[in-house]
Amino acid sequence: MNKDILLQYKKYRSGNRRFVLVVLVLLLALCFIALLAGSHRIGGREIIRLFQGEGMEINRQITLNLRLPRILAAILTGALLSLAGVIMQTVLRNPLASPYTLGISNAAACGAAFGIVFLGANAPLLRSSQLLAPIAPYTVTASAFIGSLIGLTIILSIIRLKQASVETIILSGIVINALFGAGIAVVQYLADNAQLASIVFWNFGDLGRSDWHKLIFLAAVTLPAFLYFYLKRWDYKALSAGDEYAQSIGVAPQRTRITSLVITSLCTAAAVSFFGVIAFVGLVVPHIVRKFTGANEEFLIIGSAVFGSMFLLLCDTVARTVIAPVILPVGILTSFIGVPLFLFLLIRKKTT
Repeated sequence: MNKDILLQYKKYRSGNRRFVLVVLVLLLALCFIALLAGSHRIGGREIIRLFQGEGMEINRQITLNLRLPRILAAILTGALLSLAGVIMQTVLRNPLASPYTLGISNAAACGAAFGIVFLGANAPLLRSSQLLAPIAPYTVTASAFIGSLIGLTIILSIIRLKQASVETIILSGIVINALFGAGIAVVQYLADNAQLASIVFWNFGDLGRSDWHKLIFLAAVTLPAFLYFYLKRWDYKALSAGDEYAQSIGVAPQRTRITSLVITSLCTAAAVSFFGVIAFVGLVVPHIVRKFTGANEEFLIIGSAVFGSMFLLLCDTVARTVIAPVILPVGILTSFIGVPLFLFLLIRKKTT
């Protein structure tokens, strides 16, 4: 009997490793496809020549300054949002928890809108129309980051003042979403036509704003966050079994929950402040990965990070090519794909 259980456990772990490896291989293949795809066609041999220091200058500029930063931005942002989603769902024991549903994304959007209207930060009206206004590059980013921190501060204040339960935290997220949604509406009402168009475009979510400076900052956030979450995987596993069980084996539920919410919110703030609101990645990806790995935080955390990177890169590649030369904001694609996918998972869960 014990041998059968041990054999099943080894088979289960082996299956999880294969899943992570397959997704990682698909991610690498998709990176190569994304380098080739676009309104300006670049062949595979030309890509190899570019990395050898040869090739046409226009292809070099497109590859190294446009496509490669965008690909890396999709990988890092997808990993950040997916990690934030899976950790929030685990510590709050709620399948609907995500950076978007807790109001962090909306808070960042409100901060960005404030920066656009009141701090003189303008964004391009439409990338497809090539109307590039002179901008202060990091004004919107800083405003969005501060907005997300304000949203996080409200959540933490509620937890500290009321010793809030998991249900209260989720309800607080709904209220915060509504609060900052109203704030965005007020700012839009006060904006002129150009500012209004900039706010709307920023809220779509677009990886075309990526550059090497932003990538360095995102990498500096992603790697430590991933290591922290992975090292705390056994605490999350205990917490998912209930606060009483976690306390019985030496895990402090409230401290672990608050610390994790702070770090996931900062991760979300970093991603959203650079690229706008990209919805449903943090909500849908953990549910998809859970179908393959089960509720095993050891593989769930790794799988969510890798699958989230692949999912966002796939959406961005489709957004760049589906109606080329017009480039759709990736936030539109993630919503179009994420909503029916989440409904499918929800319906399938009800029927099984």
